Amino acid sequence: MSILPSTQTSNNTQKIQLEEMPITRHLVILRKHLFKIVGVLLGLFLCLLPFATQTYQLLSEPLRAQLPESSTMIATDVTATFMAPFKLNFFIALLIAMPFILYQLWVFIRPALYAKEKSLALPLFISSIVLFYSGIAFAYLIALPSILHFFISVSPETVAPMTDINSYLAFCLKLFLVFGFTFEIPIITLLLILIGIVSTQTLVEKRRFIVVGCFFVAMFVTPPDALSMIMLAVPMWLLFELGLAAGKWIEK
Repeated sequence: MSILPSTQTSNNTQKIQLEEMPITRHLVILRKHLFKIVGVLLGLFLCLLPFATQTYQLLSEPLRAQLPESSTMIATDVTATFMAPFKLNFFIALLIAMPFILYQLWVFIRPALYAKEKSLALPLFISSIVLFYSGIAFAYLIALPSILHFFISVSPETVAPMTDINSYLAFCLKLFLVFGFTFEIPIITLLLILIGIVSTQTLVEKRRFIVVGCFFVAMFVTPPDALSMIMLAVPMWLLFELGLAAGKWIEK
């Protein structure tokens, strides 16, 4: 009688247990994780609510630093002075809770993974969180001030720039999300290589098309100016190269 290795036996037992588990059981477990996520989000939101005005002032600092002394931010809607900080408060709570949200998703899918997959999935999760925050930091500290300076500097002298607080919030949140997800390119590239959809050799051969694609995507997701497009397309290309280098290292 042949004896299976312990790891293989464990994987086979795990696979049988997952196959025998009904879909309703999976949904019950998923609901528990979703309740935890909603609870953490709600708690963070309520804790941050007293500081909603201060957080919006921090967000508007790059714009206020660029505006002329005679210009200010305006509110074109009666509820804007309340709703804009309210929306920003929820966005900040979501950012703070992002590691917990990803951890709950990791706990939910972990039983379906084999040992080798688990060893790769956890570092990828951690790296994705770090890269997402790095993208938002890059957008707030570098991209946003540069873009605002460009738009305000090219405005006619007879026009006093006064930005609506809701419009500015929507612009900033879109910029943060675009850069946050853009910085996930190394993870996406690495996953495509790991699961065998593409190889590093194929990516090297198609590099010139990928670079053009970076500028093409940046042209549609950024404001209509060359500076914004370049500030997104160049990091996209560099992050792709980072993911490609990591894929080559893993292949070796």
